[in-house]
Amino acid sequence: MDKLAHILLVEDNKMDVELTLDAFREAKLANKIHVARNGEEALRYLFGDDKYADRKTYPLPHIILLDLKMPGIDGHEVLKRVKSTPDIKRIPVIILTSSKEEGDRAVCYDHGANSYLVKPVSFDGFMEVVGKVTDYWLTLNIDPPVKRAF
Repeated sequence: MDKLAHILLVEDNKMDVELTLDAFREAKLANKIHVARNGEEALRYLFGDDKYADRKTYPLPHIILLDLKMPGIDGHEVLKRVKSTPDIKRIPVIILTSSKEEGDRAVCYDHGANSYLVKPVSFDGFMEVVGKVTDYWLTLNIDPPVKRAF
């Protein structure tokens, strides 16, 4: 890894959270993963609301791994809010979902998703996806310029 990155994992399924965290540990990736258990918590984190106002403890992520199917505020709404907010819209959002529906893919890309990945069923498959996501988004990809206030 070329840089220590902060990743925001937005996932309501406890088993999928553990699987993702295990995959990162197994791959020996040193990234810091912050977990938001639903869309509302993700938005509070991203907008620095409540306890998330402390950006030393809760820095803006370098990438967001976003599940779509969550109760309440779903991943589609989180994506729309992120990509319509000037201060955070450049953060890459990678959809990581079990949905293979063409409609979901279309809506996500229409709202600015940077990538759409279907969760593999096996742990080995998940490991492979985690490795490729981090290789591309955190090593090969060049971050967008930092937004400056003029």
